[in-house]
Amino acid sequence: MELNRRSLLAAIGAGTAAALTGCGTGTGTSAAGSADGPAEGEITLLTPIYEGAKGKKLLEGDILGGFRKKYPDVKVNVDYTTYDQLNEKITTGLAGGLLPDVLMMGVGWIPPFAAKGAIAELPEKLAEAHDYEKRVLEPSRHDGKLYALPVVLDTRIVVYRKDHFAEAGIRKTPANWSELRAVAKQLTTKGRVGFDPFSINLRQCWETFLFANGGQLFSADGRKPLFTDARGVESLQFFKDLVADGSADYARKTDTGAPSNVQTGQGSMMMTTSALWVQVKEQNPELIEQDKLGSFVLANRRPAMLQGGTLVSQSASSRHPAAARALVQYLATPESILGAAQQRGSVPGLRDLSDTPYVKENQFVDLSLNNLQHAVSEGGTAAWMEIREKIVPTLEPAIVGGQSAKDAIAELGRLAEAAIGRM
Repeated sequence: MELNRRSLLAAIGAGTAAALTGCGTGTGTSAAGSADGPAEGEITLLTPIYEGAKGKKLLEGDILGGFRKKYPDVKVNVDYTTYDQLNEKITTGLAGGLLPDVLMMGVGWIPPFAAKGAIAELPEKLAEAHDYEKRVLEPSRHDGKLYALPVVLDTRIVVYRKDHFAEAGIRKTPANWSELRAVAKQLTTKGRVGFDPFSINLRQCWETFLFANGGQLFSADGRKPLFTDARGVESLQFFKDLVADGSADYARKTDTGAPSNVQTGQGSMMMTTSALWVQVKEQNPELIEQDKLGSFVLANRRPAMLQGGTLVSQSASSRHPAAARALVQYLATPESILGAAQQRGSVPGLRDLSDTPYVKENQFVDLSLNNLQHAVSEGGTAAWMEIREKIVPTLEPAIVGGQSAKDAIAELGRLAEAAIGRM
């Protein structure tokens, strides 16, 4: 699999323009310029969200049902995938000149695919169509130009058991890492870890700690890794310290969708996403009914909340750019965004939706919306798609093995520099 991905990346790096020309549809500029015509034709949407039967009904029945009424001359075919398969699917399509007309992708993905000419620049007026939080639109840009619109956000926050805090006499949430480590120790008992940072993706967790420690991933131009300084090392070392204390255990992380350690009472605090609220409502509603869950934004040198999510973009090689543009705009309307957010337990990045019953009922979403000024996104370099896959296998040995945090970060820095050098 790795060899196949590497060969695809090499093919794209050597011949992106040729691949796009091979579609017979022109460049991103011409596609964007021709999007002013009538919205008509048959197009394909590639999406990693709207999962399961409920998600499919929401998208194909409710959202696309409304789109069909507004654009009766457009037929939309949906290609469902997962985030684990999305990068390779887009990369394969780009190499073969067969990209879907509309692509949904993750935060951090826009610079790599914009740099490859895969997606079309969007009119700046679309950024002003709704009341976006300014921070929300930053991951949609590359070199100052707009290439995507946000659909849903997925933030990384700390959720804790209020009852565990009360039993231990802890009256406030930790304001920095020193307090977090002390509280985690205090809450750890036989059969229970005080803090579970590992049940979300290690890449996302380490990034959140890096940002809270005042660190950055890359320079503003995306050409230099900045996470190799002391703040990046300290962020990884903190995990090792928690494990050494016995208040965190990498082996006790839970799988996505399974009851979390906080739900089962086997953990007092955990790094998680706003989506946990929906999971708890389905699996342990009593925790919400009895007000046993609280949440806070991680902080050390600064408060920081990782902002992930899903963006929607227009292929630069669409044969029906007007139809593709219309679907991009429709998927980013408040109505479409709210439906997607409710289904996933995600955060809608529009001020228009901040007072909706959904936001007010989901306390983790409400916390996230009220702290978007502290949100930071991953990515920031055109080489991100290669680098992101290296982070977990490079950092994991420092947690589960004997490698030092300094050596692991240094190795990740070398890999990042090599990836950037190949761009």
